[in-house]
Amino acid sequence: MIGILLIAIGSIGAASFYVPFKKVKQWSWESYWIVQGLAAWIIAPWVFALFTVPSGTLIDILREAPSSAKWLTIMFGALWGVGSLTFGLSIRYMGIALGQSLVLGLAAALGTLIPAIVNGDDLFSTRAGILTIIGVAIALAGIAIIGYAGFLRNKSLSEEERKAAVKDFALKKGILIALISGVMSSAFAYGLNGNASGKLIEKMALEYGTNELYLSNPTLIFILLGGFIVNIIYCVGLNIKNKTYKDYTSVSAGVFMNNIAFTFLAGFLWFLQFHFYGMGKSLVPPAMEAFSWSILMALVIAMSNIWGLFLKEWKGVSRKTIVVLLIGILVLILSTFVINLN
Repeated sequence: MIGILLIAIGSIGAASFYVPFKKVKQWSWESYWIVQGLAAWIIAPWVFALFTVPSGTLIDILREAPSSAKWLTIMFGALWGVGSLTFGLSIRYMGIALGQSLVLGLAAALGTLIPAIVNGDDLFSTRAGILTIIGVAIALAGIAIIGYAGFLRNKSLSEEERKAAVKDFALKKGILIALISGVMSSAFAYGLNGNASGKLIEKMALEYGTNELYLSNPTLIFILLGGFIVNIIYCVGLNIKNKTYKDYTSVSAGVFMNNIAFTFLAGFLWFLQFHFYGMGKSLVPPAMEAFSWSILMALVIAMSNIWGLFLKEWKGVSRKTIVVLLIGILVLILSTFVINLN
């Protein structure tokens, strides 16, 4: 239960990270996206790793971890980076609630099952494996219910009302992007939990005396570096194409500092999901570790839809739609307790 609680704390950060962007002024999407990426994917991993591994050992851990594991982790991070890019676009076109639900739902299923299968975990003949499959199935059921609520929402609102709730609302484009994002985002789970990637780096961190709660933090440096490389190439390309590189110098000093503050806040909120996920994962039964990824994704979806209610993304919909949405959120939350049946 403590492990689930820690993962839940991380999910609040992940579900909330897009909110500070609403305070960013006079910057294009590509400009504020890569600045939050600098905070989330470069600065935060180093800061948290430095403070959670034994003093003076981080460089040794990073240097002595197997090169194959480091490069493989960076590669999975780059694949996740594509998912991260398209994740931001899916929220742009569908809003926080529906965008995160579709992307993270697919990432939850694939990110839970693929690492377990590749690592050779027996999912069909052990109690823990069967519970993992049941847990993922319940989570997907909750996601499907939320998706149906999104369909009802889209059906009941006029084009003007959709635009008022989500400025760039475009359902078909958003769904296509969300599918791509969900598949690519699941690579993060294998980079972190794969026996040939993140697990080897965690093993090295453990040998240097790192507390088991924080074993994932050195691995995050490599995964998020891969994601940052993909994102900065894309965003700088957009800056050049759209001539939005002027965003960083054309605004007043006050606006610039405002934008830096809120994009960095967004980045650090985003990073908290994986810091607390790593802590929570270390406390769940080893046989159910794979399911901890599904717990994170399910709780992020639940929290993001709660944010969607507060931000009036569901304003104007029928009571039936809200009831369906709340049922979906409840099912997602209930799915996280399957782990306690082990």
